[in-house]
Amino acid sequence: MSREIVAGVDGSPESLVAADWAAREAVRRGLGLRLVYAWRSEPLNVPLDQDRARQDRMAEEVLRAAESTVAGRHPGLALTAEVLPDTPVAALLSTAERAEMLVIGSRGHGRVVGFLLGSHGQQIIAAATRPVVAVRTRDAAETDGPEGREGDGDAGDEGGEIVVGQEGGPEDSAPALGFAFAAAAARGATLRAVRAWSVPSLYAYSPASMALADEAGGLVPYEEKALREALAPWRERFPEVRVTEQVEIGSAGQVLLSSSGAARLLVVGRRARRGALGSRIGSVAHAALHLAPCPVAVVPHE
Repeated sequence: MSREIVAGVDGSPESLVAADWAAREAVRRGLGLRLVYAWRSEPLNVPLDQDRARQDRMAEEVLRAAESTVAGRHPGLALTAEVLPDTPVAALLSTAERAEMLVIGSRGHGRVVGFLLGSHGQQIIAAATRPVVAVRTRDAAETDGPEGREGDGDAGDEGGEIVVGQEGGPEDSAPALGFAFAAAAARGATLRAVRAWSVPSLYAYSPASMALADEAGGLVPYEEKALREALAPWRERFPEVRVTEQVEIGSAGQVLLSSSGAARLLVVGRRARRGALGSRIGSVAHAALHLAPCPVAVVPHE
């Protein structure tokens, strides 16, 4: 079975913009789109109207309205929609297990305030085993062409530049790089691969690690070589994608944010291992999600 893109909808403007972004991405990649409305009726010890049939109708109406809007803007799209009787976090995580990616909406108010993910968004991104893309309402106007038309179904956000962060060895960033190359190929976009580095502290210094840097001609050439090696298999797989390599000293979060001012999409990795306090987003992904001026894809890796 071919994969599909999943988008969570709840009737909010944020979720509708996310659904439209997901629809455009599905069209580019030749994939289907599944819209999911998740809710679960739970008895409350308060005198509220809990007519289950009425609540079911409301959920169905919200979902069908979103489906109709997306279908009208993207008539050739293979589109399905369903109401899932579960909490939003559990339902979206379960559905995303079988998806190419999960797309969620996020409230955001520009470059200064950035993203306002909410508890559901943070839980989903921290626990997902598939890539999650967070899209703000503002992103539609900023990435949908010079006219700023919001979700009109055209290809106004084709081309441009996608930024991806690379760290560690080739295996560490392979999922994020693979996602970024595929996204760039689908758009005909340039890919900017960014590797941040810092001078080793006294405690991190070891003769073996510095010997490797010396062999490469210094710290900067060593970092440049590491980036080239990580990109090599993906350049071979996606020869049509134009790649700009960037190695810069500084923290990964700061370097990525300073490099993504004109990006159509920022792709970052997230280590998927659970810690003692549960799953976490990670500092780099956290900074990107809250401060990046474009949609952010968080790709988990081991």
